[in-house]
Amino acid sequence: MSTTTASPRPAPDGRRGHGQRRPGRRAALLTALALAASGLAGPVGATTAAAGPAPAAPSAHPLRSAGCGTDPGQEPGSSVLRTLTSDGRERTVQLHLPDGYRSDRAWPVVLVFHGRGNTGAGTEAFSGLDALPAIVAYGNGVIGTGDGDRQAWEGAPYSAPGVDDIAYTNDLLDTLERDLCVDPRRVYATGKSNGAGFTGILACELSDRIAAIAPVAAAFYGTGHPDCDPARPVPVIDFHGTDDVTIPYAGDPDRGLPAIPDWVGGWAGRNGCATGPDVEQTAFDVTTSRWTDCDRGAEVTHVAVLGGGHTWPGEDSYSGGGYATHSIEAHEVLWEFLGDERLPVRFLTGAAS
Repeated sequence: MSTTTASPRPAPDGRRGHGQRRPGRRAALLTALALAASGLAGPVGATTAAAGPAPAAPSAHPLRSAGCGTDPGQEPGSSVLRTLTSDGRERTVQLHLPDGYRSDRAWPVVLVFHGRGNTGAGTEAFSGLDALPAIVAYGNGVIGTGDGDRQAWEGAPYSAPGVDDIAYTNDLLDTLERDLCVDPRRVYATGKSNGAGFTGILACELSDRIAAIAPVAAAFYGTGHPDCDPARPVPVIDFHGTDDVTIPYAGDPDRGLPAIPDWVGGWAGRNGCATGPDVEQTAFDVTTSRWTDCDRGAEVTHVAVLGGGHTWPGEDSYSGGGYATHSIEAHEVLWEFLGDERLPVRFLTGAAS
């Protein structure tokens, strides 16, 4: 991976109102109860992922990639635009090293995929993900089809034909493991909108490398990926606004978008979750639904922002249209869920102990 452009983290431009509205406490509770009763009642007819043998207890010491002990090529706490080659094409990634990064310690990795027309740096600006104690790799998609020159990810009807973003993800991980000190058992994926939808594809097709996912305001098109047959149950935490007009919470059959409760319920079924959903009023405008007692502990959580738009919860700057809650910070909530997840050792090859 080569460094092309040094780029400090963009300063937040303040939290904009952009037509925000706050739902009343009583209306929010009624909405939550209605959603729980009608859509979040659990999966029906979902297939269960191959469970395999029971995993060993988490190792007291993280596994270490080949890049441990090497110069990372940038300062701890910095963000740098770097290049790599994937499938014969030059690609880029906005790479952030955590404060205190050391090459003798194996760090978790958070892969981040932007929404259509955005960039890795743009997602870095509003998401707060740089605060995590992890290497954060903000990928950059390829300009797709449709109106304007807008970057997109595989799986959407407007993505660039012939571009293999799953190969890009594999190549990016290979590069990070070679150049940095990475714990390959602790690789997670998140993103927004089109990029969040792509994390759903990664959970299906790269469950041997991605420990868990956290989509936000996801567009789960899945074009070209109609089936989901992961090699293992994959923990999922999903965030979505109930008033998202860009990617409707209730789905959009004409665009091939599933209802969000159906997509979440599908993962609860795929992971063999026996209990749930247990619904909790997390804040006046947030409900959290949890499915537990899942195969290999692969729990599923859904965070519904009541009245929320196509936005990132706790945004540091404008992240999309509609109401954005500040009752929670998505980066904090998703890390609380993801941070303890580990990829089973049986999927790893070539990692040093």
